[in-house]
Parts: sequence; structure tokens; C-alpha cells
Amino acid sequence: MKIIFLILFITTFANLFSQKQAIDYCIKSQLNKHDNLLNINYDGDENFDVTFYKLILDITHTPNYLSGNVTINAKSNFDNLTNIFIDLQETMNVHNVTVDGNPVNFVHDNSNTIKIDLGKSLSLNQEFSVQIIYDGIPGSSGFGSFEFSEHNGNPALWTLSEPYGASDWFPCKDTPADKADSSEVWITADDFFYSVSNGKLIAEIINGNGTKTFKWKNSYPIAHYLISLAMTNYAIYEQQFEYEENKFMPIIHYNYPENLDDARKYDLDKTTEMLEVFSNLFGEYPFINEKYGHAEFGWGGGMEHQTVSSMGSFGEGIISHELAHQWFGDKITCKNWQNIWLNEGFATYSEALWLEAKYGKESYDAEINSIMFWATYAQGSIYVQDISSISEIFDGSRSYAKGGVVLHMLRGILGNSLFFKSLQTYLVHPNYSYNVAETEDFKNVCEEVSGIDLDYFFDEWIFGENFPNYALEWSYNYLENNKYNVQLTLLQETNSNPNYFTMPVQFLISTNTKDTLVTEFNYLQNQTFSFDVDGMPTNIAFDPNNLIFKTVTNITSVDNTPQNINFILEQNYPNPFNPNTTIKYSIPFVQTGYIPSVRLVIYDVLGKEVATLVNQKQSPGNYELEFDVNSGNVRNLPSGVYVYQLRAGNFSHSKKMILLK
Repeated sequence: MKIIFLILFITTFANLFSQKQAIDYCIKSQLNKHDNLLNINYDGDENFDVTFYKLILDITHTPNYLSGNVTINAKSNFDNLTNIFIDLQETMNVHNVTVDGNPVNFVHDNSNTIKIDLGKSLSLNQEFSVQIIYDGIPGSSGFGSFEFSEHNGNPALWTLSEPYGASDWFPCKDTPADKADSSEVWITADDFFYSVSNGKLIAEIINGNGTKTFKWKNSYPIAHYLISLAMTNYAIYEQQFEYEENKFMPIIHYNYPENLDDARKYDLDKTTEMLEVFSNLFGEYPFINEKYGHAEFGWGGGMEHQTVSSMGSFGEGIISHELAHQWFGDKITCKNWQNIWLNEGFATYSEALWLEAKYGKESYDAEINSIMFWATYAQGSIYVQDISSISEIFDGSRSYAKGGVVLHMLRGILGNSLFFKSLQTYLVHPNYSYNVAETEDFKNVCEEVSGIDLDYFFDEWIFGENFPNYALEWSYNYLENNKYNVQLTLLQETNSNPNYFTMPVQFLISTNTKDTLVTEFNYLQNQTFSFDVDGMPTNIAFDPNNLIFKTVTNITSVDNTPQNINFILEQNYPNPFNPNTTIKYSIPFVQTGYIPSVRLVIYDVLGKEVATLVNQKQSPGNYELEFDVNSGNVRNLPSGVYVYQLRAGNFSHSKKMILLK
């Protein structure tokens, strides 16, 4: 599901305005190969396997009411199966239940389930069909499982069932682990409504009594929470996607009429190119024989309903996000909500992939840096430990941002070819394609494709918590013939789970003759690397391509500066600021005649230098200067997080500051 812009914006900027300098990481447990994670069982009945849903719905808007006739085809998972239960909220009224056409006894009680006596004993894999007649006013839990709303004074109805809302409006097996092989949704309502659902429209019937019936058929496997309806006086904007030469799939956009203008069409027109980009990266659009499109609805984000995403806005990010879900979330669905990152992390990362394909590597890098910023607020493991909380499942900083960052880092480890081959193999794997998967399944595919053991990576990034905080110390010695030996010591602060992070790391060693990029495997908390280079070393950059989600507190070089000098760099104030802020620092007296070279530089979050405030030798003393974004060549700096760094001799220290325009 969904991009939850408003919640994320409010939460994050509340923290920024309070000048939050660090995240209070709440370590919930010490995990060992994730054996101790909470094991929450779903309420869905494991005694049977759903193969088909058919929803025949009669809906009135005034008064708000739903009458339903739902057929669930299934097969028994055990011998001697005599009873089952199906999820439906107790607020709905169940009038009749039949099994294979025969009336049976049932109880619909305050457990929000229908307990059904099958009236016979079923053998393993025996097929059966349950029909349930019910009515009532649907519930509206979670993000709005069934909503009677309006737009521009006109009635509008829509559903958003993820994660636990489907049983608010139709009987189902309420777990993503059990996907039906296909589904149908028939909707009868006042002829004012154009009613939209999954798959193909197979009939639009004028009933002659002021109502219309829309019959939708989906022929692909589908998770129960992806079954949807959206109803109002839609204005249709249609395109075609040519997926092979002279083969076309319809792209159908259902818009509130007052919003279908040139600006909306401009946004929607990107869908075709996005389909091309994602088809090239991931493989053929999963529901190519049906359609893709959008149905406008009254919620602020978006929801990846199969073949027709429900949309509350139409920006480039949300369109690409929900489209990517058709592969990651719809074709392959997370088996349980603990593994929601397999849906949301993949869709979030796909936003960056779209920007890379459309606008180039710089746009990709900027998006990744933004995602990394949001991910710094993640608390706990990406693997969701409390799925009783919807806010825990759909935590924007963790399931979305940090989940997306994991894929960026995995791409860095595997390289482009193996990374995208892994995604494509995962999507067509016979065990997971049009089925469900867990983190271990995705990991196994990546290992099979790459031949690389990735236990360490998934253990620390999916089942572990936080991110590494590095410091780097480096020095060099002259060898001969303009060759130098460089010693690099990489240190990590102690973490709770894991104690420290194991990762391949890169160093860019700059000398007075050339730059050299080297990659090493960092498997110790304090580890020293040695390299011989041509030319005198002038600078070391750690992780220059931003392949690791991290902080770097210090990069210290050795020169002729006396050791253990207590320079002081203070936090700027005010912070956040606009348009100016004050920075203070101090240079101590060490010995007569000692005057260090001082550099005070401001960088953006990509590490690009945006301003040099000091670059000269300075005598001991206290210094204060003002940084003004309305002066000089920094006049056009955008809002965001910046880093200011003081370097003096072998001392280096950095702090963050926030510009809010």
C-alpha cells in the first residue's frame, strides 16, 4: 500500500522543529537468526484453501447499505474436514449459508467469524463451494475498508481493505497467505454510478429500474485484500500500452470529472512510459491480458488494487509506486504482514528506479539520499514484530524507506546485472510467481542467481536494527619511486543487534597523480586495510558512491599537527534556520608558534561542497561566523539537511543543520 505523505511529513518535521539531533532507537529484542521474533498466527482458517471469490453486491448510497451474495470456492487441506470458519465482521447480518447448494448450520458471533458446519466430511484436496447471503452497513476500519463518501457534492464509494479491512464488507479468509486463483465482482447500484473493480469489464447492464450492474472478472491469482471497488460518476481517460509489436493492453483512468484537466492528463500520460521501464527491468506486466489503470478515490494516498490502483493524488512518485506494486505486492504478495517490506520497500525503491531511467543517475542518487534520510527515523527491525498494530506494519520510515534502502544496498553488493537478474528470477520463480513469499524466499533467489552467501546481509538489515556509524583513520608512509603505503582503519560504534555491521566497503584514495577506488570486505568492528598507491595521498573518501546506509562521524588523517588537540565545533543556532545561522568553533593554544590550517566547509547530503566559510591558518582563539543563504553563490540553496565540517590538522568533526525556506 500506499504512500502516506501526510503522516510522514508531520511526524518528521515535528522532530526537525524540536531540533532532534539523534533517534532514540528502541531495541525490542536481541535476535539470533530471527528465531526469537514474535510468532503471530492469523485468524484465517488453515483447514481449507480458497480458489475463487465471487462477490455479487447490491449497494445503495442513500441510505448507506450493502446486500451481498458471496461464493467462495475452496478445497480441503485435511482429511475428515467437517467444519470451517470464514471471516466477516459481526456488524453484518448473515441470513443464509449453503455448502455445495445445501443449507447448513452456521454461527455468526462476536468473534467476527462465521462458523460453518459443512454438513459432511471432506477428504484431502476435495473441492467445495460456500455461498453466503448477508447484508448491513459495512465497517470502516484501518485506512477506510469501505467508505460512503462524496466529491464535489456527488456520492462516491470506495474500498481499501489492507491489511485487515476486507472482512468489514465481504466474507473472506483474512490472510494474504491464501490467494484465490481468480475472482469476480458484480456490482448493482443507482445508474448514476460507474462501478470499477479488478480485471476485465465483461458486462455493463442497464436494469430498467434506475440501476446498472457492472460485472468484472479477474482471471489471475489475487490476494483477498486486493479485491476492490470504486464507484462514482467517473470520467474515463484511456490509453494503450503496446507491450509487443501490434499487441496492446488498455490503460484506463477513472477520474472525478472536475479533476480531469490537462494537468491530470499530463500526469497520467507518464503511466505508459513507466510500464515500459518496469517491464524492461522486472519482466512483462503481470496482468497483461486484462488492464492497468487508476480509480480516483477519497483517501490521501494510493492503494495497489490489482489492475486498477486507487489514487488520492497523481504525482509522479505515487504513480510509479503503485504501478511497481503490480509486480511486488500483487504478482508476488508478502505471505504475512511481518514481511510487508517485500511489498512496500520494493515499491519505494522502484520510485528511484523510475527516476533513474527517466532523468538519469543524478536523480536516482538524490532520491536514494532522500529515502536514506527518512530511514534514519526507523526504529526496530524491518521485519515487523507487532502486526496487531497497523501503524507498525505501515511504518513509513521502516517498511517503506529503510526497506527501499536495503534494495539499493543489495544492488551495490550484487552489481547491476546480478541484481536485476535476481529480481526477474524471483518474479517468475515457480514457487512465488502469482503466489506469496517471505524474506527468506527472496534471499534464496538472490543467492542462487549470484552465488553469493547473503545470510549476513539479510540478518543484519531485515532482522537487525539501526545502521552503522563509522569513523575512519588514515595515514601513509613513503616507500620509493613516488610510491606510498596507505593505512586505513575503519571503526564502528557498538550496536545492539547486530553488534556491528558486516559489509563490503569502498574507499576512494586520492593522490597527487590519480584517484583509486578500492573495495574491501569489512568483517571486524575495528579493521585495518593497507594499500600501495602511486603518488602522495591527499584525501580519502569513504563509501564515495553512497552504497551503504550509514553515518560517518569522523575521517581523520595524520600530519604534523600535535596529537589530541581539543578543537571545539559547536552546534549552529538557530537550527532549523532561514535565512542565516551562527556557527562557533574554538582553536586551543598548544605550543608557541603553532598555527593550524583551518577549513570550515558546508556540504549537501550528497557530499557535494556548497560553500567554504574558512580556508586559512588561524591562531588559537574563539571564532564566530554567520552563514547566510541570501548572499553569495549559496543564494539558491533549497530546503534540506546540510553538513558543516571543521578540519584542522588531523582533527575533523561534522554537524548537521537544517535549512527550511
